[in-house]
Amino acid sequence: MRFGYRRGLEFLPSARKEWDKLGATIRQQLVKKLRERLERPRIPSAALHGMPDHYKIKLRQLGYRLVYRVDDGSVTVLVVAVGKRERVTSTT
Repeated sequence: MRFGYRRGLEFLPSARKEWDKLGATIRQQLVKKLRERLERPRIPSAALHGMPDHYKIKLRQLGYRLVYRVDDGSVTVLVVAVGKRERVTSTT
């Protein structure tokens, strides 16, 4: 999945399954945030502690979270997990 930026976007198979289950509204909001992160993926305030190169996108009001890993070697953003906070933190 590419959004026309220099960085590519990839999904782990398990994250893709969760992504496919999301409703359209949630997906639209995450796509908007992902577009921003493809331009500037390393946001210090979104870094996950104890997980190098992993960052999060939070949809606070909806309680959803997306975790991604930045791989500068292949210039990609890899979506690791998507879902409610409890489920996302247990899979990463």
